Amino acid sequence: MLLVYYLVFINVVAAFVFSQDKGLAKRKQRRISEKRLHTFELAGGVFSVLVLMYTLRHKNQKLAYYGWTYLILALWIGVLYLVLFYFGR
Repeated sequence: MLLVYYLVFINVVAAFVFSQDKGLAKRKQRRISEKRLHTFELAGGVFSVLVLMYTLRHKNQKLAYYGWTYLILALWIGVLYLVLFYFGR
């Protein structure tokens, strides 16, 4: 249950940061680095970022960013599989 609370929290934070980057891009201001955005994804926020990539239409055309995001998603799916099916018994 703690994992669920953590994932909800980190996804809200990641969504906020990703949305901020979109706003900064629109205003042509200094942006949040892709490295930092990927760090939030790696921390577990990849689920909200992936949804926002398409709803906000932000970073979904950038192949390098897109590739890393899906790689991180695959990693998190693997982690969740291990937690649920091997440690959740």
